[in-house]
Amino acid sequence: MKQEVVKELSTADIIERLEEERKRLTRLKLNHAVSPLENPNDIKANRKTIARLETELRIRTIAEKNKK
Repeated sequence: MKQEVVKELSTADIIERLEEERKRLTRLKLNHAVSPLENPNDIKANRKTIARLETELRIRTIAEKNKK
């Protein structure tokens, strides 16, 4: 997921998507531990997506605090 796409999401959507991505990362790690994944780079891509979502959420939180 690109950063431009993340910026278009609402805050509620970001939180929901973040939960889904974390669950997906857990599943990927477990599956990879049992038997190697066809493409282990999926784990890396998923971690980056989670980081992008967390970063945007943090940016929005800071922006709200500065408005007050």
